[in-house]
Amino acid sequence: MSDTTVTKVDSTNSPSGEMGQKYLASGKSIAMRLWKNQEPTDDKEPRTRDYETVGYVLGGKAELHLEGQMVLLEKGDSYVVPKGALHTYKILESFSAVEATHPPAHAHGRDEE
Repeated sequence: MSDTTVTKVDSTNSPSGEMGQKYLASGKSIAMRLWKNQEPTDDKEPRTRDYETVGYVLGGKAELHLEGQMVLLEKGDSYVVPKGALHTYKILESFSAVEATHPPAHAHGRDEE
C-alpha cells in the first residue's frame, strides 16, 4: 500500500529558526523553508552545510558567494548550494526565497550548526 498521508502546513503557525528561516512542509527526505523579508546584511560568515539546498527567489536581491564564485540572485532566479560547499549570502535588498533541503535542514540540528 502506498503512503496516502497528506500534510498541510499553515505558515502563519510554522516554527522559525535562529537565522530567521520559517520551516514549512517536511517529509522524510526533503523539507521546505521560507526566508521572508530578510534585510540587507554583509556580516554572515561563510559556512558549509550537511545538506543540499535548491532555492527560488520570491523578491529582493542578494549575492550568493559560493566556493570563490559570486552569483547575483534576483526575483525569479533559482539556485543550488551543493552539500558541503563553503558559502554565504549578502542581502542587498529586502530578500524573500523558498528553499528545499535534502536531507531536511531542520532535522538533527543541521540548520543551527
